[in-house]
Amino acid sequence: MLKDIIIAIRAYGLAHTFIRRHNLWKWIIVPGIMYMVMFCISIYFFGKSASHIIEFLTVETGIHQWVESMQSSIVGFIFTLAGMMLWVVLMLLYFSLFKYLWLIIGSPISAYLSEKTEAIIEGKEYEFDISQFLKDIIRGTGIALRNTLWQTVYLISFFILSFIPIVGWAVPVFAVILECYYYGFSMIDYSLERHQLSISESIHFIDNRKGLAIANGILFYLMHLIPIVGWIFAPAYAVIAATLSVVKEQKPD
Repeated sequence: MLKDIIIAIRAYGLAHTFIRRHNLWKWIIVPGIMYMVMFCISIYFFGKSASHIIEFLTVETGIHQWVESMQSSIVGFIFTLAGMMLWVVLMLLYFSLFKYLWLIIGSPISAYLSEKTEAIIEGKEYEFDISQFLKDIIRGTGIALRNTLWQTVYLISFFILSFIPIVGWAVPVFAVILECYYYGFSMIDYSLERHQLSISESIHFIDNRKGLAIANGILFYLMHLIPIVGWIFAPAYAVIAATLSVVKEQKPD
C-alpha cells in the first residue's frame, strides 16, 4: 500500500507539470470555478444546518440540561468534544453528498480530461469518440451512485458511534479515510473503464491498490485548505493525477 500511496502523491506533482506542458488550463479553470461556487454555497448551508441539528439533539433529548446539572468540568469537556466530533461527521456526510453531486454533474469534463491525458501519454492523436465519451459518463454516474449508497451507510454508522464517548473521538479519522477512498475510487475508475474492466473488476483492482485511491482523495481534500485556488484546481488535478497513477501501475491486472 505504501508504494501506491507514494505513486498517488507524486502523481499530483506530475499532474501540475502535465497541465502546464500541454496547456490544459481551459479545461480546468471554467469547470473549477463552477465547482468553487457550488462548494462555497454548500459549505455555508451545511455548516448552519449541522449546528442546528446538534443543538436540536442536545436540547430535545435533555443531554444539555443533564450535563449542566452534573456540574463537572470533565463531563462538560467530554460533551463539548463529542459535539465537535458529531459536527465533523455531519459535515463529512454533507460534503460526501455534495461531492457525488459534483461527480455526476462534472462527469463529462472528468471523463474528457482522463481520456485526453492518457491519449497524450501514449502519444496518440486525440480523437473525440462520442460513443466512448457517453459510456464514460454513464459509467462514472453509476459508480458515483453506488459509492454514494455504500458511503452513506458507513457514515450513518459513524454518526451513531460518534455519540459514544472516547470511541466517538476516533470516528472522524475513519470517516475521512473512507471519504478519501471513495473519491479516489471514482477518479481512478475513469481510466479502468477504458481498459475494458467491468465494474466488479474495477472494484477488485482498486481493492488491491487502496493506497492509490486513499492518497488521491487525501490530496484532493488537502487542496481545499488553499482558499479559492485550491477549490478551483482540486477536481481536475484529482482526475489527471489518478490517470497518471494508473498509467504508472501499467495495465490493470
